[in-house]
Order: sequence, then C-alpha cells, then structure tokens
Amino acid sequence: MTEPTAEDQTLKAQLRLALTACAAAGETVTYQELVRRTAFPGPHAIHRLTLLLEALARADHAAGRPLLAALAVSRTSGIPGRGFFQLLSELGRYHGPDQGPDAAAQHARELAEAIAYWSRPARS
Repeated sequence: MTEPTAEDQTLKAQLRLALTACAAAGETVTYQELVRRTAFPGPHAIHRLTLLLEALARADHAAGRPLLAALAVSRTSGIPGRGFFQLLSELGRYHGPDQGPDAAAQHARELAEAIAYWSRPARS
C-alpha cells in the first residue's frame, strides 16, 4: 500500500470504531457488512477495505496488540480471506495453510484474543 491519504486515515478510524463495536458485542462482521456500516466508497470497496484491514493488522501487530482485523470475515467461509493468513505468516504469527481446518483454528485463536482485548473499555 502506498502513502495513506487523508481519506484512508478517516476510513481506518471508522473501521477501528466498527470493529471495536463488533468486539464489544463478541461477534464477527462480514467484509460486505463492514463496507455498508462504514459507508466505504467505491469502486472496488472490498479491495480497498482489505488493504486498510491489512494496515490495521500491521499497526496492531507492531504495537503488540491482538489483531482487530480478525473480526472481519468472509460471508462464505466465516473466516478471513487467504490474505489474512498470508499476512499472519509474514508477521510470524502463523505458519500453515491459508484455508482449511488449520487456518480456521488459527483464526479462532486470533479472534478470541482480539475480542478479549478490544471489548474492554477505552481501547483504540
């Protein structure tokens, strides 16, 4: 991803708020629903969303926080897309396939950590 624009910074803040609300409720959110909740602009809204989710995940990892991006999932599989697991591998958090039971188990761990951390008051 290139240098973030002011719009990207605003969208990342909106994503954090929406995902933190999901954590407080103890639930995941689909990419499509997240686009709707944050009034994400098109075209290619899902692609832009995934790039910003990656940026959020990198920032959380660098800060030693659980990945808030783990709450965003695919409607069809109920877990994040392949790029999420590829990023986890790049960050040294997971070394396995990007789909299937091992990926689902890793997502469950990441999700539990994210919900436990981000559902507490005063997280941002």
